[in-house]
Amino acid sequence: MLYRFLHFTVRPAALALWRPHIVGAEHVPQAGPVILASNHLSFADSVAIPLTAPRQVSFLAKAEYFTGSGLKGRVNRTFFTAIGSIPVERDQTRAAQQSLDLALGHLRGGGAFGIYPEGTRSRDGRLYRFRTGVAWLALEADCPVVPVALTGTDELQPIGRRLPKVQRFGVQFGPPMTFTERYAGVPAGRARREVADEIRLAVQTMSGQETTPDYNQRPPEAAD
Repeated sequence: MLYRFLHFTVRPAALALWRPHIVGAEHVPQAGPVILASNHLSFADSVAIPLTAPRQVSFLAKAEYFTGSGLKGRVNRTFFTAIGSIPVERDQTRAAQQSLDLALGHLRGGGAFGIYPEGTRSRDGRLYRFRTGVAWLALEADCPVVPVALTGTDELQPIGRRLPKVQRFGVQFGPPMTFTERYAGVPAGRARREVADEIRLAVQTMSGQETTPDYNQRPPEAAD
């Protein structure tokens, strides 16, 4: 209910303020499970995608955002609930698998789920190797993946800035990609690696980013 209210009130104002360049929104299925797999440049990415996608897209968010106290706690809780975020405990031993299980449950319920397969924000603008969790989700949920390329969000909200600037950014949604039938009978490890690489290629083709064979590592102080 709160999402619908914000969608019809705050969203038009935000679009008018930031004037994002949106390409390919028609590629996002209007209903049913779908994964939106995006490059990751800024904390603002998790606002940019829900703002420009034609349907509600849920991302994982730290559980602390839902349990804080005081005014800041209420603001965080209201905001992350409104945009459909899924709380996850990141300090648990099984945090990575727990995150995937929560995402899988959301997809099996017919939802749209957003994921950053690089794992954390790129601090040098390069597109890092995709981790295979996105492939595991696509194959387990048997759902399409829409590749997403963000541009300019690193300038919209640079690392260290608490609030986004008033600046245009770009979001391009690519054609849906399906994998289950093509990878039937393929060993699981190989299938996940190839699917993840295929999704990254689709994102890179749209974003134009330089790629690196390395995995991106989360610095100790990273907040996203």
